Amino acid sequence: MEEGTFGGVVDDRIVGPELASSGDDRAQAGAADEFAQIRAHYEAGIDLTDEETDRIADVAVEYLRGILGLFGETHSSIDEYDDEEGKLILDVSGGDLAVLIGRHGRTLEALQTVISTLLSSRLKFYYPIVVDIESYRTRAKKKIEQMALNAASRAKSQGSRVKLAPMNAYDRRLVHLVLRDDSEIATHSEGEDPDRCVVIVPIKL
Repeated sequence: MEEGTFGGVVDDRIVGPELASSGDDRAQAGAADEFAQIRAHYEAGIDLTDEETDRIADVAVEYLRGILGLFGETHSSIDEYDDEEGKLILDVSGGDLAVLIGRHGRTLEALQTVISTLLSSRLKFYYPIVVDIESYRTRAKKKIEQMALNAASRAKSQGSRVKLAPMNAYDRRLVHLVLRDDSEIATHSEGEDPDRCVVIVPIKL
């Protein structure tokens, strides 16, 4: 499998025949909308009940286990919890999972995209989820936050701008967020993806 892709992996063993045959509009139209009430609540800004969020989590876990099974990982555990922003976190642990992280987490990003797409197709609305593997994202987040703080310290002590290594949009946002309350520096992004990076500039008070 090419890193960062899941071409050929998503089949009816994962999505079920109702999504595998998504080209049949008539079959889709005739299918019962089992998540209509949950969708109405979510789109109206009404807090979902524990039962409703559990149903969403069950679907996401079903798809995730389907993909894990194709890699022979049938005994991995999946922890479910909500983060401070209300996203559903699915953290997989147990087994040989490095291949599903990939270089710089690119395969993990692709895996999350697949799961999110499948979930949205089933729910008929977008619900935010994060797929993690053995807390890789948590560790990476802490590393980026510490790097940002160190870079800000250098910018202030040296009195010159510091350019960080190129990052994806999610990681750049982390840098901006962790430094936004520091009145002695300012941050902005420069360049075009995939070479876009954060620049930290000291402010002369």
